[in-house]
Amino acid sequence: MDSQENSEPRRKRAQVFIRTMEIDDLATVFHLGERLFTAREAPNLYRTWDEYEVINLFQADSEYCLVAESDDRIVGFALGTTVTKSHSAWKYGYLVWLGIDPDFHAQGIASRLFTRFRDLMLEDGVRMLLVDTEADNLPALHFFRKMGFGHPQEHIYLALNLDPQLRQYRGKRLNGRSGSRYRVNGDD
Repeated sequence: MDSQENSEPRRKRAQVFIRTMEIDDLATVFHLGERLFTAREAPNLYRTWDEYEVINLFQADSEYCLVAESDDRIVGFALGTTVTKSHSAWKYGYLVWLGIDPDFHAQGIASRLFTRFRDLMLEDGVRMLLVDTEADNLPALHFFRKMGFGHPQEHIYLALNLDPQLRQYRGKRLNGRSGSRYRVNGDD
C-alpha cells in the first residue's frame, strides 16, 4: 500500500495577523460566534452569546478584544476583561470568549490569540488569568491545559425553565388579574 494513499493532504497554513478588534469588526465577530456557540455545541453557554455580549466587552475593554485576520477575513477572536476586587491587591484577567473559524482549526491561531491576550494582561499587571468552559468540552480543556492553566475547579450550572409559569402568568394578565401572588405595601 502506498503511504501517499493513506495520508490526507495537509492544508496550507494560512498567514494570520493578530490585531486589536475595531468597531467595524463587531458584526463579523458576532456572526462567527453565532456559528461557534450554538445550543448543540454549548447548551449552557449559547444563550449568553448575543450582540450585547460582544458590544459590552468591546465598549468596556476594547484593548482586550482581539481578532485573527487572514486575507482580510476575520477567522478568530478572543474577548476578555479584567476584574478587580475591593480589599485585594490582585488583578484578575478573564478570557470570556475564544473562537476560531472551523476552516482554520489546527493552525495555531488559538494559541497565537491566547498568547497576545496573555501578554496584554501581563502589561496591565494582571496576576491571575481565569477561563471557564463546560466540563465535557475536551478540546477546550486540552487547549487550556496546554496554555498552562491548571487546578480546574468543578462548577455546577443549574437552570430553571420558567416557560410554563410565564405562559400561566401571561394568561392571568390577559384575563384581567394582576398576575402577582405577592402583597406589596400591605395590599390584601
